[in-house]
Amino acid sequence: MCSNVFGVSFDAHDAQATASFWAAALGRTVADGASSGNATVNADPAIPGSRIGFHRVPEGKTVKNRMHLDLITTDFDAEIDRLTGLGATKLNEIKDGGHWATLADPEGNEFDVIDG
Repeated sequence: MCSNVFGVSFDAHDAQATASFWAAALGRTVADGASSGNATVNADPAIPGSRIGFHRVPEGKTVKNRMHLDLITTDFDAEIDRLTGLGATKLNEIKDGGHWATLADPEGNEFDVIDG
């Protein structure tokens, strides 16, 4: 017997707003019934475990994520511009043995965009 990944969940102040950012970033949709308390980005049917849930918690984010998403793109500069236009903040850019940038979503959750 084993377990499979169903999806990933994040704490949020406003689950619906955060899910809307990630749905736009990933070219997906927010599942019906989304609220500021709970919202889900629909999974990509071709990618098992790609459901992303957001759940309201009373406390704000205070430390760096222990886990984050890595996105990859073939048009790095355009993708950074698109994501910041959606509300992300660029935190850092690395060009050393690879090229990637660390961004934060509108609630401060870090993620990386890799030049691929």
